[in-house]
Amino acid sequence: MASVLWRSALAVLSLLQFCRSEKAPNYTFVKNAEDAPPISYYDYIIVGGGTAGCPLAATLSQKFKVLLLERGGSPYGNKNISNLAYFADTLADDSPTSASQRFVSEDGVINARARVLGGGSCINAGFYTRASPQYAQKAGWDWRLVNESYRWVEKVVAFEPRLLQWQSALRDGLLEVGVTPFNEFTFDHLYGTKVGGTIFDRDGSRHTAADLLEYANPDGLTVLLHARVGRIMFRYKGKPRPVAHGVVFRDQAGTAHKAYLKKGSKNEIILSAGAMGSPQLLMLSGIGPRSHLESLGIRVLADLPNVGQGMADNPMNAIFVPSPDPVEVSLIQVVGITKFGSFIEGASGSNFATPTSGEPPSRNLGMFSPQTGQLSTVPPKQRTPEAIARAVHAMNSLEESSLRGGFILEKVAGPLSTGQLELRNRNPDDNPSVTFNYFKHPLDLQRCIQGIEVIEKVVQSMAFSKFKYPFISIEELLNLTADFPVNLIPRHDNDSTSLEQYCKDTVMTIWHYHGGCQVGRVVDSDYKVLGVDALRVVDGSTFNFSPGTNPQATVMMLGRYMGIRIQNERLGTHEAESKA
Repeated sequence: MASVLWRSALAVLSLLQFCRSEKAPNYTFVKNAEDAPPISYYDYIIVGGGTAGCPLAATLSQKFKVLLLERGGSPYGNKNISNLAYFADTLADDSPTSASQRFVSEDGVINARARVLGGGSCINAGFYTRASPQYAQKAGWDWRLVNESYRWVEKVVAFEPRLLQWQSALRDGLLEVGVTPFNEFTFDHLYGTKVGGTIFDRDGSRHTAADLLEYANPDGLTVLLHARVGRIMFRYKGKPRPVAHGVVFRDQAGTAHKAYLKKGSKNEIILSAGAMGSPQLLMLSGIGPRSHLESLGIRVLADLPNVGQGMADNPMNAIFVPSPDPVEVSLIQVVGITKFGSFIEGASGSNFATPTSGEPPSRNLGMFSPQTGQLSTVPPKQRTPEAIARAVHAMNSLEESSLRGGFILEKVAGPLSTGQLELRNRNPDDNPSVTFNYFKHPLDLQRCIQGIEVIEKVVQSMAFSKFKYPFISIEELLNLTADFPVNLIPRHDNDSTSLEQYCKDTVMTIWHYHGGCQVGRVVDSDYKVLGVDALRVVDGSTFNFSPGTNPQATVMMLGRYMGIRIQNERLGTHEAESKA
């Protein structure tokens, strides 16, 4: 009877806390770091207000005092983030205040990492799909809690897209060429063709992980924007091993602030800074490969050689298909999940228009535009602002018909090829050096070849015939796409005749990089960092493989999932333990 009353009381308490929640974007607990006191104390300090950090903070705030530190600004009021039609402009913005921070891997592939509250969910193509039960089983997750956590996310940010003609043709073409069965609209990861979810609603407005802060207890959460964490502080004198107890961060003016954990053995610092940020911050704080850290003059607190290892990015290759008829503007809505390990998706509406007040409309190639640094008419080494401006001007003067069309792309599952991340210097604002080793594993290359072969069949299908010029051959489409300088990799003359060479020469990112803090190598099964205490990592850097066809749903789920797990660990903890 007592346990029933206790559960009822908890339910009432949770309801009362939810009633005190606030709606985006009017969060009173979100402030600029300049407003932070010089020193403050919390039960949990979360570094990184991104795709995992926001749901994690919202969950923990229900029972604890939580500080969420985000190095970027707010996504609200920024049309480039909130409006689907302006999607490419965020990636194109390489200013210091952009929500997207560009980096180029040592492989020569142009990429981007988020720098905004909501993280990658603010700058991605919006596709929402769950991981498979098999993925969750290998990760050691509780499937019941996984499903509950997905549903918690989906109530706020996930929608069913409205399919128009081009995406419908892609769906029908995939079914026609044998990527079956048709699984209709579903969030689930199933072999065949399906319509997946999207974080864009029917009005084309983006909903991000920042919206999940609506679940937060306003009395339990402080979110600081433009808070650049430089290092984690540890206590180690008289301790069997280092204990994390605070962080140092700087505001926009460069003023340093310190945030500490309150007294209590259960209080923790949690890194949710992403696959680039979390391993970078561990190394800057003295946790990582000894020889590498010592070469930069960083004091080693824990010699963990696997920090920064296992870095991977799902290689993407695409075929551009010019269309004789106008096509709708669409990002990823349909996916073909093959049994050989390649995912087929598409984006259309290359004639995006992004009018600026007092200026003629500016057009670009959406997620593959010169401005984003993906497919470009400007060679990467010549990609100066002036050169890009000339390319944009040239594109604006083209006939509309020459920009009509879309891309059908394939993404290799996994992948099996991995690389590494290293620091370039001790500046936390600078991008580290990262190598992904695309197609190093032969199975990844074979999957790409098979995926391109499926795309070729879709392009030639009856279902897709309306959106393809009948006189343009597949070889000409391959040559057309290969002519775009998509990366820094040298081209070869046989790209249209050797799909193996085509895959290597035209590889791009779809922004699904992961690794660097993997479970069993850097963190344990509870995501606690090995060799130190009071420190966890909860984000995509812990993944061995990218989940599902697109990872954002699972990263958001993981934030909620680990928030619940951490709360459960503390059940029965004496109240005095969490007080300063």
